Amino acid sequence: METNKITGPHQGRPVLAAGEPLERAKAAMIMIHGRGASAEDILSLAGEVNQPGFAYLAPQAAEYTWYPNSFLAPIASNEPGISSGLAVIATLLEHLTSAGIGPERTILLGFSQGACLSLEFASRNPRRYGGIAGLSGGLIGPDGTPRDYPGSLQETPVFLGCSDRDMHIPKERVQFSSEVLQKQGGAVTMRLYPNMGHTVNDDELEAVRAMMASIIT
Repeated sequence: METNKITGPHQGRPVLAAGEPLERAKAAMIMIHGRGASAEDILSLAGEVNQPGFAYLAPQAAEYTWYPNSFLAPIASNEPGISSGLAVIATLLEHLTSAGIGPERTILLGFSQGACLSLEFASRNPRRYGGIAGLSGGLIGPDGTPRDYPGSLQETPVFLGCSDRDMHIPKERVQFSSEVLQKQGGAVTMRLYPNMGHTVNDDELEAVRAMMASIIT
């Protein structure tokens, strides 16, 4: 699969698939892994959410990381990784659309660094998606980064879940991301879990399952 017209570190990398073949799928989920993890790792969540009718696509980042520094660092310091990663998501959406599964039937899901990349993509490219699930992540860039992207999320369901004391993701950035995505027209649910580690819990998985079921039914 070609991964975009942009040339960057993540173009031409493998994209793993699971679930229904695209020609039979009713909906899809693009799954973005975290720093130091792999497409196989994030794709394992497909078995946890396990919704019939879904195709799952999980791209692999070069060197197992989408960008080198903290997601709160100046954006330029994380290029070309960020732009290359965003281009991968854009190309996967185009691939799904060409297979008859539009963005309104596609969920963007990411964990940690992958959540940051997924949320940033949705914020920069607002439209109606099937859903957005940012698990332990937030919008990319330092405080003061402009967020005035044109367009609307058109009531796209958005779920943000994170520990209230995550060592990588300040809860203030999760709260800020919730506010931004609401202003962009997202129907946002945000949950901060007391003393949780940097992980995914059952409540988050149940929220994702509900998001998926709403597309299929």
